[in-house]
Amino acid sequence: MDGTVTDVGVQPVTLARRQFDSLVIGAGGGGLRAALQLATADANVAVVSKVFPTRSHTVAAQGGINAALANVLPDNWHWHMYDTIKGSDYLGDQDAIEYMCRSASHLVYELEHAGVPFSRLDDGKIYQRPFGGQSQNFGGEQAARTCAAADRTGHAMLHTLYQQNIHAKTHFFDEYFAIDLIKDDEGFVLGALVLEIETGKPLLIEAKTTLIATGGAGQLFRTNTNARINTGDGMGMALRAGIPLQDMEFFQFHPTGVAGRGMLLTEGARGEGGYLINKDGERFMERYAPHAKDLASRDVVSRAISTEVREGRGCGPDGEYVLLKLDHLGRDVLQKRLPGISDTIRTFLHIDPAEEPVPVFPTAHYTMGGIPTNRHGQVVVPIDQGEEVIPGLYAAGECACVSVHGANRLGGNSLLDIVVFGRAAGNDIIEYLSNNRYHRRLDEASVDKAVDHLQRWDLQGEGESVANLRNELQLTMEKYCGVFRTEVVLAEGIEKVLELQQRMADVRLQDHSRIFNTARIEAMELENLFDIAVATVVSAHARQESRGAHSRIDYPERDDVHWLKHSLYYKRDRRLDYKPVTLKPISVESFPPKERVY
Repeated sequence: MDGTVTDVGVQPVTLARRQFDSLVIGAGGGGLRAALQLATADANVAVVSKVFPTRSHTVAAQGGINAALANVLPDNWHWHMYDTIKGSDYLGDQDAIEYMCRSASHLVYELEHAGVPFSRLDDGKIYQRPFGGQSQNFGGEQAARTCAAADRTGHAMLHTLYQQNIHAKTHFFDEYFAIDLIKDDEGFVLGALVLEIETGKPLLIEAKTTLIATGGAGQLFRTNTNARINTGDGMGMALRAGIPLQDMEFFQFHPTGVAGRGMLLTEGARGEGGYLINKDGERFMERYAPHAKDLASRDVVSRAISTEVREGRGCGPDGEYVLLKLDHLGRDVLQKRLPGISDTIRTFLHIDPAEEPVPVFPTAHYTMGGIPTNRHGQVVVPIDQGEEVIPGLYAAGECACVSVHGANRLGGNSLLDIVVFGRAAGNDIIEYLSNNRYHRRLDEASVDKAVDHLQRWDLQGEGESVANLRNELQLTMEKYCGVFRTEVVLAEGIEKVLELQQRMADVRLQDHSRIFNTARIEAMELENLFDIAVATVVSAHARQESRGAHSRIDYPERDDVHWLKHSLYYKRDRRLDYKPVTLKPISVESFPPKERVY
């Protein structure tokens, strides 16, 4: 089917249309796991990805996926649940966390059978390494829960899921950029307008269900571990559709990025026995986390490193980083267990980790907030004293907020999150499709609005540069919304970000060609980043406590009386709302909030 829309000041543009049972936006682990669930149930599913699927950011995940297999040390899912709730600083929803931890072992074995080449123990079982925040017996001795394929676990998982989708005949739209969701006047989501990057032609994909699985927004910050594609496109689409973003103040800084560059050095390096030292050669984590030491939760380690540097105990000529010692592990262990990061260190720092320590500093890593969903992957918005499901719309992975990570994510839980809730969303979509067999009538006004958004970038003339504005935004977010925050700094940050966002109206493209015009894509990515930046600083300014990754120097304590609740940010009027944390699990006793020490 074809329709015609009018280009602003130019000739009419033909809008091609395709219909599918389900549209999945994003081809990382969450999107591919959901698509696989759908394709194997004979649903007609389309996956839209702005890069070739195996270049999705899941491919960069290093350390592993958590599951209480007990292959190395005693373990069970209930201990995993406790550690995740404690790691979340009690902001995680306990029903979703129980569901995830209970599902973990089954899904890891499922991945193994699908072809993921996990590292092996001598007895042939899946190798598991210790990671931060893991314990036996509800806070006891260190656990070893992270199932690893050397230090390239995400790579192994993503390639396996892609191969399985090819086998299941999933329909891929590779190198297509999703612009906006299409809704009808009853609030049903009926697909999306997408742009074929190669030709510059828009395509309307109508679908009975739409799953957003577009990943995080690490490109908000100058120094980050994320791919250039991580611009929060799905979250931006949700905001423009009137859907709030949840818990955006909680952005994780990974403790061990390559100093000054940001490339990730997996937590698995410390799980294998690496440790941090300051300029005096002191293992300083013993002061901040006497029990867990270098394997404390990520927010704890990041703050410790930042404090060491701020107080003058940093290393290097300017004292701007600390050192990660790996040389004592020996060349054989590094090559067997950590080959990827060993290559990264040699390539980018010209250092041999088997001979000298590595400069590290916290770097922006993971978006713990996102599109609010329940544990079935359905997107939900608050009404009165409860929640309402947005019919036909789902989200999974880093762009979603279930919330299993709360205020701080444990390493190894992100790869678990995407497969658990990708599968859960797939299952719920299958049920939805059985009850909604036919396509609903499209609201052409919604289509026109999406097309107008795309055609805004046809405006010509001199103006602001996308690259300059993006650099200014990243520097501003790094300066005003980093590891440590205060009222004054955040208030100034809001002002600065809003000033920058106003300048977006003056941005003009100098390249108006249709064929593979990456300038147009980067401009729309920047629109998304600005909306998410505002959501992040506004939410952070409002939360007057320190919890997990949100560390307020002026409010150093966690405040469960006033702030044990999820924030919800709406684009319209920059409004904030709140909803309660789910403290009741599905089948076990609740873990009530208590002091969080490692």
